[in-house]
Amino acid sequence: MTPPVVQSLREQIREHLVEGIVSGRWKPGERIVERRIAVELEVSQTPVREALRELETLRLIESAPNKGVRVRELSAADLEEIYPVRAGLEQIAAELAVPRLAGDVSALRPHVAALYEADRLGDGEAQVRHTVAFHRELVRAAGNSVLLHTWEGLGIEVWTALSIRWLGTVQESYAEEHEAVMAAIERRDPHIGALVKEHVLGCAPAPRD
Repeated sequence: MTPPVVQSLREQIREHLVEGIVSGRWKPGERIVERRIAVELEVSQTPVREALRELETLRLIESAPNKGVRVRELSAADLEEIYPVRAGLEQIAAELAVPRLAGDVSALRPHVAALYEADRLGDGEAQVRHTVAFHRELVRAAGNSVLLHTWEGLGIEVWTALSIRWLGTVQESYAEEHEAVMAAIERRDPHIGALVKEHVLGCAPAPRD
């Protein structure tokens, strides 16, 4: 049995801050006060500062001398920069994962089923959650910790959720595309890398008119 993952205090604070940004508690341009967060969570300012540094690395917040930390304004250009990088990483991951999986897609199948249900209900949050989970499982299956760490560092789930909230991006259906990717992995498609790259680039959200 796999032991439960214990989150560090910094990770818990990071999740709290990310949830606050995604939910709209802190809006673009709004200041996040380190001391206030520490008091609210009843922790010292050190882990709060560390968590804020991580969010700055993800480009979710920005800091300036004498101005403190503020939530960044998200633009379509931010997303345009992320998706080609993500597509390249997932192309490599797919090529490494297929021989390791040897046709076993049991880790991917539950997410495809969940996507069909989310599509049926029009549940945008579940669509984002299971789409990201599907791709995370694919990257994890590559068995390369550096690749997984780099992919995780892009903050895919956060940026996707923010693109929906702030840019109004939307996609009606997710399940069929991901089922097609899963089928290609199951049959060990020799062109899986190019297929996954094209899939990721095709999923790049574009603002609605």
